[in-house]
Amino acid sequence: MRIYNIALYPGDGIGIEVTKEAVRVLRAVEDVFNDVKFEFQEFNWGSRYWQETGKVAPDNFLDTLKDFDAILLGSLGDPENVPDHITLVPLIQMRQSFDQYICLRPAKLLPGITSPLANKKFGDIHILVVRENSEGEYADIGGRFKSYQTDEVSIQTSIHTRKGVERVLRYAFKLAQDRTGRIALATKSNALKHSMVLWDEAFANISKEFPNVKGEKFHVDAITMHFVRCPERFDVVVGSNLFCDILSDLSGAITGSIGLAPSANINPERKYPSLFEPVHGSAPDIQGKGIANPIAAIRSGAMILDFLGESEAAKCIEDAVINNLVAGKIRTPDIGGDATTEEVGTDITEWVKKS
Repeated sequence: MRIYNIALYPGDGIGIEVTKEAVRVLRAVEDVFNDVKFEFQEFNWGSRYWQETGKVAPDNFLDTLKDFDAILLGSLGDPENVPDHITLVPLIQMRQSFDQYICLRPAKLLPGITSPLANKKFGDIHILVVRENSEGEYADIGGRFKSYQTDEVSIQTSIHTRKGVERVLRYAFKLAQDRTGRIALATKSNALKHSMVLWDEAFANISKEFPNVKGEKFHVDAITMHFVRCPERFDVVVGSNLFCDILSDLSGAITGSIGLAPSANINPERKYPSLFEPVHGSAPDIQGKGIANPIAAIRSGAMILDFLGESEAAKCIEDAVINNLVAGKIRTPDIGGDATTEEVGTDITEWVKKS
């Protein structure tokens, strides 16, 4: 019997709703794979915790999480009650303190889904965005001077270390080597002559270690355009924290809905727990309406299983999602249906049990 301890951090908004369905699907996996069990522990951190304590998470939350096998996060953000730059702090701290320096954000046009791009069909779009996740533009370096005065100054400094850049590039090249042998770097070295030139140089050097991988370099504004014009051109795309954060939202949108897009924040050395989450945010405009798409959260659960070495169980969830989409009867409004979050979760759960 393999027992996995999973921390649940549903967070805010629709995160609470979609996490519930992801857990339900994982429980169904237990019924199918009798040698796989989960021990879940849920934490009410986020805006709910803020209302009780004035903090979005307890001071020792990292110590609380450090011994779990994985963390499943719903979403963070309740802008009417807590500023976004406060609710997001625990996520950035987990990524940095747990050295989750690899963020994987797959975007695949699935069967039964229509892309907003004309004439794109299943198989045309299969992009894996590999995001540097521990430093870059999201390093908390800077400050504000003369706050709220007319001559106020704010400084936000990005940090790009050779170690950080090289390790994410090498990881991405290895992924490309096992996929189609193609990799693209999102850069902006024509304007950012220090940080992005370091990325360019490291990309060129590491490419020599992978002679069977074809590397291309694009300025981030150009690759954004190409994601819309010719997404089938891309397989593995790698870049900095900010650039690939933006690109992964776009890749989710062109594959039908960001509500389908999962992600993983990985510590490859497994010294610390890795974190898995849907790419979408807390969507306060639809919170409580019961129409949020749970598939991104459910597929994030599949990524947990794959990371833990339970590839057969992970495939079972992915197949169940595809069966739901191909049937086309029970789907949420973002992909053309009228079903509720719970109804979609129920249907995918039943597909898992049928496997």
